[in-house]
Amino acid sequence: MKFINPKVDYAFKKIFGSEQSKDILISFLNAIIYGGKKVIQSLTILNPFNPGQLINLKDTYLDIKAVLVDGSIVVIEMQVARMAGFNKRVAYNLAKAYANQLETGEDYLLLNPAIAVTITDFILFEKKDDFINKFVFKEETKNFECLDKQLRLIFLELPKFKKALSELNTLTDKWIYFLKEANRLDSIPENLGEVSEIEKALNIANRINMTVEELDIVERRAIAMQDERGRIIYAREQGEEKGRLNQAIAL
Repeated sequence: MKFINPKVDYAFKKIFGSEQSKDILISFLNAIIYGGKKVIQSLTILNPFNPGQLINLKDTYLDIKAVLVDGSIVVIEMQVARMAGFNKRVAYNLAKAYANQLETGEDYLLLNPAIAVTITDFILFEKKDDFINKFVFKEETKNFECLDKQLRLIFLELPKFKKALSELNTLTDKWIYFLKEANRLDSIPENLGEVSEIEKALNIANRINMTVEELDIVERRAIAMQDERGRIIYAREQGEEKGRLNQAIAL
């Protein structure tokens, strides 16, 4: 039994963004946003999985947009490599999701909270050990909240999660392990399979349940993302080398 990599854009959206995957997305969001509490009971996926739209993607990220039963908007994004303008794009996407709730002239009272859940396959906060960090608007020096959590940013940094399969105790642990390790598994582990939504996600990710065309798309998207990651690393190394040369010249 072999599984595709959930971090590949096509795979991620197929698993979490399909109409038949609402229960999977609900379980995942409850794990990441609410620590496993069953706060989210239902949702509507605003941009469901469409294979044809994903074949020619050039960006190394994608998003899934959903509206919760209370009207809150959630934007879920997977980012495999840190690109220029990443922080600004996260802020822009959250602000856009919030603002786009209203048509011109509509009352601000109709606005519902917006949440951005950003999953990164790289370290974002170098000096923090937590693999999930949550942000709201707070007063700069006195640290009290404002805006009643209308806008929230939640970051999950996959490289910081180090737990082994035998150490997975919570729903949050199990979903993060799924994202990190699914493509390395050769069967469905008992402690993952006991969560029906994770078992369903693994069955969707099972290569035997995918067409030859789908597997080809996943492979090409994985190669494209690795190439993009390599370009970013190379550009960073070139910049560091240029900085060292300039420093040497200055001496």
